[in-house]
Amino acid sequence: MKMNGNEIKPGNIILHQDSLWVAVKCNAVKPGKGGAFNQVELKNLMDGRKLNERFRAAETVERVRLDQKAHTYLYDDGDSAVFMNSENYEQINLQKEFIGDRAVYLTDGMEVSLEFYEDKPISVSLPDQVILEVAETEPVVKGQTSANSFKPATLTNGVRTAVPPFVDAGERLVINTEDGSYVTRSTD
Repeated sequence: MKMNGNEIKPGNIILHQDSLWVAVKCNAVKPGKGGAFNQVELKNLMDGRKLNERFRAAETVERVRLDQKAHTYLYDDGDSAVFMNSENYEQINLQKEFIGDRAVYLTDGMEVSLEFYEDKPISVSLPDQVILEVAETEPVVKGQTSANSFKPATLTNGVRTAVPPFVDAGERLVINTEDGSYVTRSTD
């Protein structure tokens, strides 16, 4: 789908320089002399490179729509993770480096969303929060409970995070998958 350069908005995915880019920031500029343009910060979906480009209103760019498909995480296969399409039960192996730092939060049976462009996987979206158990944590230091303080803890998936002083080993916590931070105790 073609669109004018001045119509690019943050979150739009475009085909530019024979690669897929997502618009991160857009700034409409109207200089005193010359025509208006859209200053766009782009991020490459394949390798993460960043690029600043000017698009004039007369320029056209190709807007890309990605296919989102629900998948279930099945198991860890060494350097890769195996997912199953929830509709046709086809399996796909994805390298853990493709998934990124969030791969440590994958748990058996987790529902994820894979984005595809021309049947090639582009990204994996995990749930915003997961429930994990605390493997070990330090004991509470006397007087530490009065202030809003945190202590280090190691979760069962090996991730270290900061938790409130009242949390003990064996408790199940809700953890943010974006940054690994503590959200709340789990009620499950």
